[in-house]
Amino acid sequence: MIEKQSTGTSGRDAALTRRALLKRAAALGVGISTIGALDALAAVPRRGAARGSALPDIQFAIADFIAPAKTLDGVLVQFGPVYTMFVTARLKRTPVQEDKGLLAAALDTIEATYPFSPAGVFTCVSYGIPYFERLPGGMRGSLVRSRMPRLRSDPRRFALEEAVPGPTDVSTANPGVDKERFAVPVAIESNDMMITLRSDSTEVIEDVLTWLTGDGTTLSGREVGRAGLDDLLETTSRRLMFNQLGLPHKVARERSLPFAEALNPESPMWMGFADQQVAGSGPPEITSFAGNRSARLTTAGRGSYFGNGAIVHLSHVILDLEQFYGRGDEPYTERVQYMFRSNPIPSTGYSDQYAGGGGPAFLPNVFQGPDDAERNAAGEGTFEGERRLGHVSALQRSTRAADGTPIHIRADGPGFDALDVPDGSDQPKLHFSVFVPTADFFATMRRSQASTDLAAKYRVPAEDNGLERFLTATRRQNFLVPPRSHRAFPLLELVRPGRKAPPRARG
Repeated sequence: MIEKQSTGTSGRDAALTRRALLKRAAALGVGISTIGALDALAAVPRRGAARGSALPDIQFAIADFIAPAKTLDGVLVQFGPVYTMFVTARLKRTPVQEDKGLLAAALDTIEATYPFSPAGVFTCVSYGIPYFERLPGGMRGSLVRSRMPRLRSDPRRFALEEAVPGPTDVSTANPGVDKERFAVPVAIESNDMMITLRSDSTEVIEDVLTWLTGDGTTLSGREVGRAGLDDLLETTSRRLMFNQLGLPHKVARERSLPFAEALNPESPMWMGFADQQVAGSGPPEITSFAGNRSARLTTAGRGSYFGNGAIVHLSHVILDLEQFYGRGDEPYTERVQYMFRSNPIPSTGYSDQYAGGGGPAFLPNVFQGPDDAERNAAGEGTFEGERRLGHVSALQRSTRAADGTPIHIRADGPGFDALDVPDGSDQPKLHFSVFVPTADFFATMRRSQASTDLAAKYRVPAEDNGLERFLTATRRQNFLVPPRSHRAFPLLELVRPGRKAPPRARG
């Protein structure tokens, strides 16, 4: 891949190109061959004019600042930036007021330098429980306790709780759960922060990340001074997600992956089915703590400290695509039922069930009621009464408001790297990120996805339980996304001078 990029250049230029790619690959947490392939294969999108003007207080409400939704094969879809970088970090010490000012100024500098658009960069800052434990009294102290949103269904519980292993994760909590190829136990992470950077350019992401976490003084080639956070932030992982029509297929062919010819050449996702359907996500307000008319799950009001905030769950998932695309074992008609449902089968695909994906990538995300998964598990109306569970119908057991509106926004997509892979090889990944009103909502959502209760009740064969056998989650954590107005070390401005946080236990 690197040799192709160097063709027609001098040896010195080729060396410069390779050094630049090495630097960017290191900054983005992927191999040089992967970043080289992405640079060569991804197209620069032609985007329409954005509708947004004032920057949103809900940090992740970027729909008005990206390309408008469009119809593909009869399905309304909207694509975000091509690249997303999830940067998890720990704090080397408890931040003070000066640090709050530095982070606020750094984020403002980024947005003053790069446009708030895919051509520039979107930033989103979120905080884990370890951060709040650093504040005086920790999570149960009056500072946090008096402002942290609580569940309306149980006011004793906070909206922010730590992630737990899913029902089909490899974990001591799930004795007997195993995976065919990637039997990696899930880790519940304990990062203080997550910084999410989204852009159509890996160069922009690298530039912003290097300046924000380092000691450089330039951004976009301009002198802006130091961010001043390098002695505070320590990066614990960098996870690069890419999302564009046909890009997984192109990467698979470039890297000669054994299932490359089975991938749909139009799909933005490794598993062949697009999940960017507009109908599959709710409006940002419904996912916030304050909620909207359709659903309000916490005690927070629109004007409260965290009202325009939300919970974001981050998972790192290895995909077993060799099993998913097994020729002779998993035709399109099977895969589409694993992804969606069996009654009705959304599409029977093409005459060749394997080549080029075997069928269309764009299918409507139809809500058939919260009992749809149970009807499929019971074999009601399915082909020959087969008992199956589909990923989408299982999720819909608990993810919709009474009026049918989704109560979540997914911001997930493909990756290709070696993180957590036992033999150190690059493997297809799902970098899963979702915005929800409460951690409890996500935990319920994950149980719905697995639907082990329905599988047991109706004796659904393990090979027919959605996507579960193809997914290995190796990392999970929940974060609180504060409103833009409080995105820099929230609550720190309310700490009285002289008050110190309790010592933080390390483990």
